[in-house]
Amino acid sequence: MQLAFSTNAYLKYSFREAVTRLANIGYAGVEIMADVPHAWPACLLEEQKQAIRDSLAANKLRISNVNAFMMNAINDRRQKYWHPSWIEPDPDYRAIRVDHTIRALSLAKELGAPNITTEPGGPVPKGESWGAYLKLFVEELKPVIEHAEKVGVPLLIEPEPELLIETAAQFEEFMEHIKSPLVGLNFDIGHFYCVGDDPAPTVKRLAKWTKHYHLEDIAATRVHHHLVPGEGAIDFPSTLTAIRETGYHGWITVELYPYVDDPDPAARTALERVRKLMDPAA
Repeated sequence: MQLAFSTNAYLKYSFREAVTRLANIGYAGVEIMADVPHAWPACLLEEQKQAIRDSLAANKLRISNVNAFMMNAINDRRQKYWHPSWIEPDPDYRAIRVDHTIRALSLAKELGAPNITTEPGGPVPKGESWGAYLKLFVEELKPVIEHAEKVGVPLLIEPEPELLIETAAQFEEFMEHIKSPLVGLNFDIGHFYCVGDDPAPTVKRLAKWTKHYHLEDIAATRVHHHLVPGEGAIDFPSTLTAIRETGYHGWITVELYPYVDDPDPAARTALERVRKLMDPAA
């Protein structure tokens, strides 16, 4: 298993500065945010893509994932991360999410990224049918899945508290409607803890679909707020052991976007603590 850090904690820095700082801290990889200010696909010029490649090469860093979940560029007043969602009532607004995700897949292909992640459908309106919105989500994904197959880049769904797909059971039900091997799971350890799915057994339950992990801690209250590992209540030794026992050898990306005002200490502390958990002799 290899450790990366998500650039969504470095919104106040250029991509070059962010990766230089993360390389100096000691990370082997970075998750690129397909959003402003780092890599918004719709407006990314060829020379900007090359600048990303050059920054990675200069710092000897690899890409763990392209994060197409966040859409700060749209600046929806309700919530900047998951709107527009896959299940917006306005089809033209949903189309913005579809188009963005297709562009993110192409960007991942061009940059040599192993996969991209996206949101799992937005909040279901109170009193409305979960099943109906799941059907809409699956329908909206069809052209995106077709493009994922075309470019050969996996599309990973990331369950999230209070959105359409929150739990392991809901993700399993979603996958019953999906036939493509290019659709998988971004397993966010903290998110599953928030909704009451114990991470360690859930890792094994969903292992056949998991192609990437997000790691952050969560308080014992299970309130969805990302914390530096060791500052919450998640049992990381058992969770990391479970990941290892599934035979997973890919990336684990630390995601600490709430630390945007001072990301370096959070990134450094997280690396030190997670390294010790992964290798107690280190």
